[in-house]
Parts: sequence; structure tokens; C-alpha cells
Amino acid sequence: MTDAGAGSPPSGGVDYVARWDLDKTYLRTDFDTLRDLVRTAIERPDRKRSVPGAAALLRELGRSGARVHILSGSPRQMRGKLEEKLAIDRVRFDELTLKPNLSNMVRGRLRALRDQLGYKLPVLLVARARDQRLGPPGRLVREVLVGDDAEADAFVYSLYADLCAGKADRSLLVRILDAGRVYRDQADQALQAFAEIEEGPVVERMLIHLDRQTPPSRFDGYGRRVVPFYNYLQAAFVLAEDGRLDPIAVLRVASELIQRDRFDAEGLARSYLDLMRRGHVHGSLCQSLGETIAAARDEPKVSSLAELHRMCELVREYANNPPERREPQAEELDYVDLARRHRGGRNRKRVAFR
Repeated sequence: MTDAGAGSPPSGGVDYVARWDLDKTYLRTDFDTLRDLVRTAIERPDRKRSVPGAAALLRELGRSGARVHILSGSPRQMRGKLEEKLAIDRVRFDELTLKPNLSNMVRGRLRALRDQLGYKLPVLLVARARDQRLGPPGRLVREVLVGDDAEADAFVYSLYADLCAGKADRSLLVRILDAGRVYRDQADQALQAFAEIEEGPVVERMLIHLDRQTPPSRFDGYGRRVVPFYNYLQAAFVLAEDGRLDPIAVLRVASELIQRDRFDAEGLARSYLDLMRRGHVHGSLCQSLGETIAAARDEPKVSSLAELHRMCELVREYANNPPERREPQAEELDYVDLARRHRGGRNRKRVAFR
């Protein structure tokens, strides 16, 4: 399922994987028309624009020891330019999977050009089956999945998580693939990989970048494990409270947003407040964040200390006087209906849950 040369297999010590979409999640790209696709394909790597904070968070995940698997709908012919762009941004990745769009066009598989279910789900399941075989003996390899609100990421990621957790069986998967009109070879790959997966609560979080400014409430039906976010400091806050990032990593992400993208302390702190109101963070990070900023003067990759101090003070105030929370209430998802609605990418501009 992965392109040739996409990356090395995971080492035996890796027990956490970040699977990361690229378009609209890391890069500001637009593939809605053929003209958009051509323009993006010929654009120089140094002209491609990253979403603010995305590179910083990817670097911190790599620094933490996570295995980084980039899973993108960009065509395979863009591999060289994408690798160069990631190198410019100093992002280390272990695996890069791109979509075989040229092959799909040659074979007349036009639905596959925009479809996400038939592309991403088999890739995720095959990668999962491989990673659990090569992961640490006796330990469950956990995952965070990062996507956006422009396509079907929340739907596909939630389906994948429920398949891994044993909440959806083979017969349901067959019905979902049929409803989504997934091509036979893609369906066979998904079913074969699913049969090899060890059941468990694999996916810890699904982080959905609100590229199209979709109201976060539209994702409430997916429950707390799906976290819609406006900026990458919010994603860093969530991962830090989950114990996946150290407080210093959060400060480095915040520092880059201040330095490169002109965020201020008040705006960054309100990002935490927004997460508190939506029930995705609960204040457990505040003490360690304050202790870390107090000792950060000698940290070479943390600048704008005055702004960061102010941000930490405001975050602590919010934690001490928490707002009224609106906890997302998970609903029983009708994956067959979702597959039908997202069939062939026809729903790609809409949110994945209504």
C-alpha cells in the first residue's frame, strides 16, 4: 500500500505513531479543481506554505520518539517536492505515503481520484498490521491521527479506530466498503489487513484541523477522542495533557507561533480556554507549564519569554477559574450512511458528521 521508498519499518522500541495528513493539515493546498492540482504540482517547494505551527509540532513529535507516518492524498509524482519542503521545514518523518493518482487515471478509476475511504482506510489498516508485528513485544502501539475538516478524515479515522478496538466487525466493514463503492482490490486489502490486526484501544486521539473554520460542534457526535482545533498550539496542549509531549515542547510550538506568525500571549491563552470550554483539556498542564517557563531562559529554541510568561499566567488563571464546559457527547455512528454520503469524495467540502 505504501509507495516504494516511503520509509523504513518501525524499530522495536517505537510504541507511539503519529499518522499525519498533509494537505490542509500541514500545507495550505487546494485540490478542488484540476487547475488547483496542476498549480500545486508545479509550485516550487520553497513557495509552498505551511499551516502555522504544523512544522513545529511535527518536529516535537519526532523529538519525543514518536514514529511519524505522513499519509497524504497528494499524487506520488509530488514526492520529490514534498520531501524537499519537509526538509526546508526541518521535519523528520519515517514514512511518506502518497496517492497513486496517475495509476488511477490510466486505469479509468475516476472515483479514486477524490475518494478517501478507499485510499486511506486500507493504508491505515495495512500500516497497523505491520506496526504491531514490529512494535515492542507485549506492548500495544498507540496512535494519534491528524487530519482536516475539508475531507472525510473524521469519518475514516473514527471507522479505523473502531475497527482496531473491536467495535466494528468484518461483516459491517464489508457493508461500509460496499456503500462507499470502494474498488475491489482496495476492499480486499482492507479486509485482509483487518483480519491481521490485534484488537485494542489503539487510537488515543484524532486531531482535526479546522481549515475551513467548520464549527467544532459539528464533530460532537464523534465524542471526546475527536478534537477539532484552530491552531497547532491547541493540538500541542491536548497531546501534552495526554502525556505525549513535554511542557517544553508546548513552549517551543508557542514560541514559533509568536516569532513567525505574530500570535500574542492573549490569543495563545484563549486557545487553551477554548479547549477547556469544549471539554478537551482540564487544567492538568498548568503547573508543569509554569515551572518549565521559569527554567526556560537557557533553552535555545524558546524565545519571546515575556509573551510566554504572560501566556502561562493566563492559562493558570483559566484553570483556577474554569469556564462552563460543554462535553462532546458521542453518538452511535452510522458508518454505512457516512460511507454512502462520502462516496467518491462527493462530500469532501462538507464536514464528516451532521
